[in-house]
Amino acid sequence: MNKLKVLNGIDNIEKNIDLFKGKKLGLVTTPTGVNKNFESTIDVLYKNFNLKYLYSPEHGIRGNLQAGATVGTYIDERTGLTVYSLYGENKKPSKDMIEDIDTMVFDMQDIGSRYYTFIYTMAYCMEACAENNKEFIVLDRINPLGGEVVEGNILKSEYSSFVGLYPIPVRYGLTSGELALYINKEFNINCDLKIVKVQGWSRVQYADDTDLLWINPSPNMPSIESALIYNGTCLFEGTNLSEGRGTTKPFEFIGAPFVDGEKLCKYMEDLKLPGVKFRPIYFVPTFSKNVGELCEGVQVHVTDKRQYRSVDVGIYMLHYIANTYKDKFQWITSEDFNNRHFIDLLAGTDEIRTTDFNPKDLLEKWHKESEEFKNKKEAYHIYK
Repeated sequence: MNKLKVLNGIDNIEKNIDLFKGKKLGLVTTPTGVNKNFESTIDVLYKNFNLKYLYSPEHGIRGNLQAGATVGTYIDERTGLTVYSLYGENKKPSKDMIEDIDTMVFDMQDIGSRYYTFIYTMAYCMEACAENNKEFIVLDRINPLGGEVVEGNILKSEYSSFVGLYPIPVRYGLTSGELALYINKEFNINCDLKIVKVQGWSRVQYADDTDLLWINPSPNMPSIESALIYNGTCLFEGTNLSEGRGTTKPFEFIGAPFVDGEKLCKYMEDLKLPGVKFRPIYFVPTFSKNVGELCEGVQVHVTDKRQYRSVDVGIYMLHYIANTYKDKFQWITSEDFNNRHFIDLLAGTDEIRTTDFNPKDLLEKWHKESEEFKNKKEAYHIYK
């Protein structure tokens, strides 16, 4: 199969020079902020324009931080520029952080998931720009999961957090630029927003249908398969099970010392969910939950990415494990979120934790919510 030739926003910067010329720039980025030749967006803007400051989301501008790790203001060794942290206490840029720039530029690869914090870094930056009369430019990138499929429920406002800030579904089917347009209008941010568009991409294309090479958006997102599966299995972050962190297959491995992998595999296989197979496995996480302990569970294998529905897989598996191992299964709380149950924030509702739900009925209800969003989001599509 021929790979679709795609240029992300940074690769089209020469066609949009007037957006950057003569302006004092600030850049929000990560290691995924590179052009087709793997030249950093930091270097591109630093060499060609007046780049003044850098802003770091979760995992750092160089990708050297694990999930949840925070860092204060520091100097980037390669450019000598000040780097302000936007993960930790200051998720939203203060007036002092942006008063010496004209335009804030955003360039990082999102994975099309509500849980992923990068999109909320973008939103907070948009809010700060609106409040301080600064321009905001998104160097757009493809949605690696395509732009057609939408999955999951709409988050309820009382469960708003940095892993789910807005009432959008788990898998929202928009690029970062399109999502910026959506939240800018729907949630009345009203910043001076401009998008440098992707060229050559269509909504039916996933990352591996293009000639773009995969760069880990975060340390535990090593492949398109991980990103695709993540929308369902990330829910296990709200439990005492391992979601595969500390293994070679984060979010593809699910298990715990108390799980019977063979029985879990049989249950999931008997559901005959489309586009997926399950395999019983053993693994020992090297960090995170159950570190150093032998865990038993399953590996999720996607056999047809267009048929596969990750949220369905996550809900069925979570329901089975929670009800089969009631004496050992636990919902965990998070100190980073005021000791609230993390599953409620991820799911955008407490019904998974507090009700004896039927997975089929719950997913049918969620499907109706995602279909409503799917129709609504079309007004913000940049790409066909």
